[in-house]
Amino acid sequence: MYLYFVAFIIFGSFFTLNLFIGVIIDNFNQQKKKIILFLLLYLGGQDIFMTEEQKKYYNAMKKLGSKKPQKPIPRPANKLQALVFDIVTKQAFDISIMVLICLNMVTMMIETDEQNEMMENILYWINLIFVILFTGECVLKLFSLRYYYFTIGWNIFDFVVVILSIVGMFLAEMIEKYFVSPTLFRVIRLARIGRILRLIKGAKGIRTLLFALMMSLPALFNIGLLLFLVMFIYAIFGMSNFAYVKREAGIDDMFNFETFGNSMICLFQITTSAGWNSLLDPILNSGEPDCDPHKAHPGSSVKGDCGNPSVGIFFFVSYIIISFLVVVNMYIAVILENFGVATEESAEPLSEDDFEMFYEVWEKFDPDATQFIDYSKLSDFAASLDPPLSLPKPNKVQLIAMDLPMVSGDRIHCLDILFAFTKRVLGESDELDALRIQMEDRFMSANPSKASYEPITTTLKRKQEEVSATVIQRAYRCYHFKKSLKKVVFMYDKD
Repeated sequence: MYLYFVAFIIFGSFFTLNLFIGVIIDNFNQQKKKIILFLLLYLGGQDIFMTEEQKKYYNAMKKLGSKKPQKPIPRPANKLQALVFDIVTKQAFDISIMVLICLNMVTMMIETDEQNEMMENILYWINLIFVILFTGECVLKLFSLRYYYFTIGWNIFDFVVVILSIVGMFLAEMIEKYFVSPTLFRVIRLARIGRILRLIKGAKGIRTLLFALMMSLPALFNIGLLLFLVMFIYAIFGMSNFAYVKREAGIDDMFNFETFGNSMICLFQITTSAGWNSLLDPILNSGEPDCDPHKAHPGSSVKGDCGNPSVGIFFFVSYIIISFLVVVNMYIAVILENFGVATEESAEPLSEDDFEMFYEVWEKFDPDATQFIDYSKLSDFAASLDPPLSLPKPNKVQLIAMDLPMVSGDRIHCLDILFAFTKRVLGESDELDALRIQMEDRFMSANPSKASYEPITTTLKRKQEEVSATVIQRAYRCYHFKKSLKKVVFMYDKD
């Protein structure tokens, strides 16, 4: 007999149910592709006619076109502020703060429910030390960065966390009595550990997962609204039909259909596919002795505490199919789709991190954010980049061969340099130049300073001009030397 249940679980649950989920995910992806195809065909898109090589280049162009140089935070003129500025802007300082956050996390793991008074005092003073250290970090950054401190999102988050930590330390009893446990403030502090993902090169996989989650949030919000709408309708329906069902099995003071809030709690439980049968059992009671059909309810004309089996079965089966098998699995479909996109983008030769690194290095060579760099600094700049965009020294011959456009004053625009370096990484193609011109027109609005400067020469032409000038100068010197030599010989012969 047990083989019957094993076979049903394998074929009915594992196989058939996953086929059901697979069909939902497949149809979701098809509908999404249709929408994308419509947008590409009727809203001026040309991606569908591109080769894989062109798509790779096009994706890189979209990433670099969404960014532009930013003006770095200026170093303070005051010597003390400048010293602190140099300390807090070093990567080693950020790493040390991350280590302190990890240690703080370890101390929170040590805390138990029933610990003695000495342990509580030790953990209290350790937590106080961490609050002082994090407050000191905040004060140092405020002192050195001035009002620029609040232009960085992470700094604002750190500032709020520090304020909450201080409030949680000194008003712990009042907060715990009237609001929430102060431990929650210490838990929020641990969210700062997410900053370490930018510092660790090996955390690329974790960053891909977080990127997929961030991409999924808008779609997940829409699906959440759809789920709420379904729950709202079924909650009203449940209140109309099962409000006075006898309290037994899974129906009690908390889980019932008497109020809208309790109905929503019941439906949320059913959405997780956990314990729904205990809620259905009292509804299947249709008469004595399981329930009392004549029981009076004060304040209501409804009599009896019996359920309605046919309506109850339809209610539960339809809700489980709609909520759990369809809507909840749409969450999975969205996350899988965006994870695939994130994985595909992370596998490309150039990622968002590479372009961010480019502009971070650019800030050091263009502190005023003019979007131009002197030709004389180009070699040092190319050598300062990280792979794959870097061009280690000696690199002058390679930079000249890139034939970069130059404006008056021997300056080169950042977008031209980034185009050339991107092309070097992705490789040559017959149609990439035409695609670049098309993309550059689109990005011109994001780089208005570039439109007001017309190139007067290129690095290759400048080198050719220099070589030509050198040849002409050498020829003139030779001519002048020969002429002088003939004059001396003539004067010697005359004597």
